[in-house]
Formats: sequence, C-alpha cells, structure tokens
Amino acid sequence: MTAVSAVLATTAALLTTAVLPGSTASAAGAPAGYAFDGDARRVEGASGPSDAVPLEPAGATYRSSLPRDGTLYYRLDLDAASDAYVAVTAVPGSGEVTAVDGVRVSVQDADGTSCSSDSATFGAARSPRPVTAWAVRETDPGGTRCQEPGTYYVTVERSRPEDSPPQDWDLELSAVTEPRPREAGASEAPESWDSASPEPVAGEAERRAGGDGFADATPVGPGAWRDDIRPGQTLFYRVPVDWGRRLHATAELGGSGDRSGYATAALRLALHNPVRGEVDDAAKGYTGRETAVGLAPLPPVAYANRYAADGQVAAMRFAGAYYLVVHLAAQVADDFGEGPFALTLRVRLEGASRTGPEYAGEPRPRGVFEVPVTERAAAPGAGGADDDLALKAVAVGGIGTGSALLLGLGVWTAVARRGARGVRGPGGA
Repeated sequence: MTAVSAVLATTAALLTTAVLPGSTASAAGAPAGYAFDGDARRVEGASGPSDAVPLEPAGATYRSSLPRDGTLYYRLDLDAASDAYVAVTAVPGSGEVTAVDGVRVSVQDADGTSCSSDSATFGAARSPRPVTAWAVRETDPGGTRCQEPGTYYVTVERSRPEDSPPQDWDLELSAVTEPRPREAGASEAPESWDSASPEPVAGEAERRAGGDGFADATPVGPGAWRDDIRPGQTLFYRVPVDWGRRLHATAELGGSGDRSGYATAALRLALHNPVRGEVDDAAKGYTGRETAVGLAPLPPVAYANRYAADGQVAAMRFAGAYYLVVHLAAQVADDFGEGPFALTLRVRLEGASRTGPEYAGEPRPRGVFEVPVTERAAAPGAGGADDDLALKAVAVGGIGTGSALLLGLGVWTAVARRGARGVRGPGGA
C-alpha cells in the first residue's frame, strides 16, 4: 500500500463511522417526511405584491405554507446584470392527490409582466411527494422584458386548486443569482454532442442511505449505490458535476417475491440542477419483478447550453451539485406490501473537467456554481485507485464530517507534494 493509499484508507475508515444523511429515517422503518433545511427562515407569503416579503439570494432558504386557494407573493430585488433563479418545493400531506395537481411558480416584474413560469405535478402515479418548480429572470442585452433593475415578484399557487386537498402544503423556497461572464462567449447552444445513452455502471453496489431532502441529500459519485425504499418514500442524492462533464443515472427496483399486480409509474427518477430546477424525469410501472428506469441522454455541462430550445439541454447550464431524486409511489403498497424494496442507483460521469466562465461578479450564494475542492479531488476526470478511494470517503462521510475529511485530504496533498519533489527535484512543477 502506498503512503497516499494508506492516508486515504484511514480517512475512509474515519468517515464511515459518521452518521449518514437519511440513515435515521431509514432505520425508523417507515417512510420519512421531507427534511427541510434546518436553517431555513420562516416567512409568510402575501396575498398581493404590496405586502410581499423579500427572498434574499445569499445562501438562505425559506419555509412557508401554501393554502389550497389563492396566489402567494414574495419579493426579489434584482440588478440589471444578473440572472435570477427561484425554486419552490411543495410538500403535500398524505391525502389523495390528482395527476395534474402540483405547484406553479412564476417570476414577474413590477408591472406584472411574466418573466418565466413553471409547473410541477404529481403525475400518473398520483402519489403524494415533494414537487419542485422553478422560474427564471434572465438578462439579455437584446431583451425587451424583465431587464430593468428593481423589484420583481415570485408567485406561487397550486396547479389545480379545484381538485386539490384542502390542507395547507409546506413550502421550501430558494433564490440564486448568477452574474454575467466577464467576457462574452458563445451565444448559441453547442450544435452537437453524443446523444447515445451510455451503458449503466456495472458492478456490485455499495450501501449508501439516501437523504430526505435537498438540504441533506447524500453525496455520491460515479458508481453503484444501494439502499432500501418504502412506498411513498423519496430519497435525495447529490452528485458533483463539473464544467465539461456529462451525467447519466439509472435506478433499479428489486422484486417483491411471489406477489403480483401493477402500480402505474411506480418508480420515478428525476435530476435537478444546482438551483434545484428539474432537468429530466422518468418513471416506470411496477409488476413485482425487478425493473429499472434511466435518465434521457444529457449533454456535458456548458454555459452555452442555456441558449438551447430544448429545456433539458438548457437546464444543464452550470456546474455544481446536481441532485438525483428517487420516489416509490405510495400505491405500490396496495399490491406488494409495505416493503422495504431494494433500490440500486447507478451513476456515471463522463468527460474531462473544463474551466467555466469567469463571472463579472460573485454568484449568490457564493460557490453555488462550483464543485467544492473536496468533491473535485474525489471525482476527477480519470481516476486511479487512490481517486476511487477518495471518492468513497467523501460519499460516505459527506461534507458535514469536514474535520476528518479535510485532515485526510490535507495529509494526502502533503504526501503527494513530497512525492512529486522526490521525482522531479527542487525545480519540478
């Protein structure tokens, strides 16, 4: 074993003793509710723009609640040189929902002109789960709408209030701003990229308990990861994706033994980008036999993707933490019992990391469009055995166990530098 491997093995061993995000809920033996950000600020949505409270894109998330009827307003104060993204996650109770119900979000200027809007619905499975919609205010030197600095408003409402359950829904809101690049680059989306579906990652899966929300999503990298999932449960995973890298993922659900039946769109896999905007989703029915669902082919992460007409391509517009969200429909329990069912998540990252745009200002929150140095070191473009071990250390421990991880990575760096000096001499790079 090399000195680097020894240090990394020790770090991995230390981190495996840490509490995994989501492990408490899994151990409880029942589907956990959505895990809201523990630092989220509580705000009340206003019934009109005049009383709207501000959402600050400085790293804060917000909690609110959404009644069945009416539209809620929140305020954004924006400059003329930044794009702004607002994501709203609605968490219904356990009552019945319809396929077309969900949450609708828009950003509009002070005159009520819509900048963009988005809806997220529960879909064919009609299973209560967290649903996330996002809206954008984009700056464009040639644009005619939503370009002025000043006050903007976020509106939130239910997609189908007449068919929606009467209880209030909990909300989690986040706001992010992205400045323009310091130098103008391509103004059109890449013309071509490999749109063939990659082969799923093979091999034995390692256990990794999923998180219960965006805030406690479990960090994973390339590889195969397994957990148990129960009907009605939603699991969250976080994958660092750098500029130039391409992500693909599949979710596999184990068989139910000798039970039979059919659950519509039972296994759902979705991908969300660093501002929590949904990029792609896919769902598969369940008959009690092993089944799998995979994401559509997606392009490498690139700033110019935002100019694409295809919404999935446009959503792959920045580097950072992408989220894989897996849901098992509550109706699976009707024919196949309460489980748990074996879940395997296979994650593939392709392509070499590239340099992203140099922004003219600071994104807010800071670093949201970057892969943290700890995760960048753990998920290189072409890794050897030492890189794989570092990846497992980060995936097991997560960023929350920072002391042990930073110590291990610090020693790793020191050892590597000493090794480099020994090979290249005092004048080596």
